[in-house]
Amino acid sequence: MAGDQPIVIYPPASDGGRRVRAGGKFLGMAYGLLDVVEFLRLAGLEDVDDDWVRQSELVEWRGGGPGHWVA
Repeated sequence: MAGDQPIVIYPPASDGGRRVRAGGKFLGMAYGLLDVVEFLRLAGLEDVDDDWVRQSELVEWRGGGPGHWVA
């Protein structure tokens, strides 16, 4: 599902959560890197882990990288 479409992690909201979208589908509100990993697994990317999310060119981090979770 999300494997060949960009994955976008949006800037942190006021509560620190970041919207996660794969292709045109909203996957959820992540409050840490492991939330992103779980959303992607549920979307069909079975071999995803936190290192993959940090380094993959398929993931576009907006408003800060994988270590930024504060608004």
